[in-house]
Amino acid sequence: MSRISSSSTKKPFFQEIFSWLYSFWKFSRPHTIIGTTLSVIALYAIALTTVDRNLNSSIEIGQLFGTWLACLCGNIYITGLNQLEDVAIDKINKPHLPIAAGEFSLQTGKYIVAICGIVALFSSGFLGVWLFATVGLSLAIGTIYSLPPIRLKRFPFFAALCIFLVRGVVVNLGIFSHFIERFQGKVFLTPAVLLITAFILIFTVAIAIFKDIPDLEGDKKYNISTFTILLGKETIFNISRWIVTACYLGMMIAGFLTLNGINPIFLVSTHLGLLALLWWRSLGVNLDDKIAIASFYQFIWKLFFLEYLVFPTACWLV
Repeated sequence: MSRISSSSTKKPFFQEIFSWLYSFWKFSRPHTIIGTTLSVIALYAIALTTVDRNLNSSIEIGQLFGTWLACLCGNIYITGLNQLEDVAIDKINKPHLPIAAGEFSLQTGKYIVAICGIVALFSSGFLGVWLFATVGLSLAIGTIYSLPPIRLKRFPFFAALCIFLVRGVVVNLGIFSHFIERFQGKVFLTPAVLLITAFILIFTVAIAIFKDIPDLEGDKKYNISTFTILLGKETIFNISRWIVTACYLGMMIAGFLTLNGINPIFLVSTHLGLLALLWWRSLGVNLDDKIAIASFYQFIWKLFFLEYLVFPTACWLV
C-alpha cells in the first residue's frame, strides 16, 4: 500500500508565516487600524501647527512612532477582545474573521489580546501621563463594552456611547494633549482640535449605529439589541446619512466663520465635495443586499479616514 506523506499536506514555512500574518491582519480589523493610524498622524500634524518655529529642533519623531504603537496595540486589544466574546455571532455575521473561521484558536486570540494590552499600557506609560490616560481609558471602555458581566454592547445606547466616546473624545483630546505637552511643556486646546473633535464625535455616531445593519441576522439570533433591530434598516440608514451630512455642513459653517488656524477656502470646498459624494453614493444602496450595505459601511469609514487627511491640510495651509 502506498503511504501519503504527512509533509504533502503541510504548507511551506514561508506560506505558513504569510497565512498567519494575513489572519492576524484580519483579526486586527484593518479599517479600525487605518483609522487609528490616520488619527495619530493627523493630531500630530495639528499639534505641530501650534509649535513655535524656534522649537522645531525639540520635536521627536520617536513620539509619533511610540504613540502610534501604543494606540495600535490598544486598538487590537479592543477589537480582539470583542471577537473572543462574539465567536458564535461572528460565525453568522462575519465568518471570515480568524476565530470564527477556525484560522486562530481561542487560545491564540487570548494570547494576542493579552500581549497587545500589556504593550499598549507599558509603552504609553513610558511616553507620558496623557498618553497613558488616553490608552488606559480606551482599554477600560473597550473591556466593559465586550466582556461579561457588564458587556455594554447588549444595550444600543451604551454600545454607541462607548464607540463615539473613545473615537470622538478620548482619542482626539487625549492624543493632542499628549503631543502638546511633549512639544510645549504645557497642555492647551486650540480651536482646530476642538473642531475636529466635535466633527469626529458626531461622525462616529453614524458609524456606531450603522455598523449593526449588516449584522442584523446574527444580532437578532443571539438577542443583541441594536438600533437596527429596534428602528429598522431604512431608518438607521437615513439617520446615519443625515448625521454625516450635518458634520459636513458644520465644517462648512466653521469655514465661513474663518476660525484661527484653519484655511476657510480649502475647508469649505473640500467638505462641499465630500457632501456631494456622500449623497451620490448613498442613492445607489440596496438595503436588501447585505453586500451593498457592507460596502456602504466601508465607504463611511473611508470618509472618516479622509477627514484626518483633509482637516490637517486645512490647518497647514494657513
